[in-house]
Amino acid sequence: MSASDPLVEVRDLEMHFPLTRGVIFQRQYGAVRAVDGVSFSVARGETFGIVGESGCGKSTTGRLIMRLLEPTAGQVFFEGQEITNLDRRQLATLRRDAQMVFQDPYSSLNPRKTVGSIIAEPFIIHREAREANERRKEVRELMDRVGLNPEHYNRYPHQFSGGQRQRIGVARAIALKPKLLVADEPVSALDVSIQAQIINLLQDLQSELGLTLIFIAHDLSVVRHMCDRIAVMYLGKVVELAESERCFSQPRHPYTGALLASVPVPDPSISAAGRRPVLKGDVPSPSAPPPGCRFHTRCPKAQSLCSQEEPPLTEMPGGSLAACHFPLEGYSSSS
Repeated sequence: MSASDPLVEVRDLEMHFPLTRGVIFQRQYGAVRAVDGVSFSVARGETFGIVGESGCGKSTTGRLIMRLLEPTAGQVFFEGQEITNLDRRQLATLRRDAQMVFQDPYSSLNPRKTVGSIIAEPFIIHREAREANERRKEVRELMDRVGLNPEHYNRYPHQFSGGQRQRIGVARAIALKPKLLVADEPVSALDVSIQAQIINLLQDLQSELGLTLIFIAHDLSVVRHMCDRIAVMYLGKVVELAESERCFSQPRHPYTGALLASVPVPDPSISAAGRRPVLKGDVPSPSAPPPGCRFHTRCPKAQSLCSQEEPPLTEMPGGSLAACHFPLEGYSSSS
């Protein structure tokens, strides 16, 4: 592996959850196509954002990369090695180098364990810092690094606020100094003032530890602040992939433009609604996606071709990739 090779590469990844009928003799009658042919790569040291509406498949994609779910099809490569076919023992090595911070900072922590034992768990599982005193010292240093009081070592998760619980999750995730951190909407359950603190913490840790970060979110302002590149997902597919600033200043897919239109504008006199495409209707069911382009049922630019042929992810002028027969032209977030 050279420094220019991607740390993570995803190829044609799929995750279909079966739908069944019956109690004793269950029969499958369909499938929820949560992730349906997703491909991208993440460079070393990069912050890669995945955004979209609820149910678009972004969190499932993150879990597939971490092998917390077994994909229906496709491949995931980590440092050039395919990890979709690793057995349980081989996955132990991956777990040292790739960790995850979950959305809910309370349900991801064992309420029966103290904070000290939660953060120390990676050391025990991977047989690092075997002496109890050494583990205790490491855990206190981690608590201090993420902004927690080391004196609270013996407290339980319910004795902390939501922001503090998320810091506990971050401390556990970085305990073994991983190369990759997948953050699945790590600030969506927190107050706005606390969100900024956690985002700044993640950025500081990325700089200190040389982390590669996959940041999953639906808040576009957070993604713009955090990410180098952004993949926009809709109904299980990537519809646009671009550098962060280009994605915001010149989106090419109508869905990306509509997402930007949903961002609140401080000055009502320059409301985005009058100059950007506005989404109508609901997201179709992932168990029965529409034919052709999956966005055509809600797209203001849709034509007959859109319902007949699925557009491939194609390079646009400027370097963005977009899956659209009739991409946006001349769009500017400042116009």
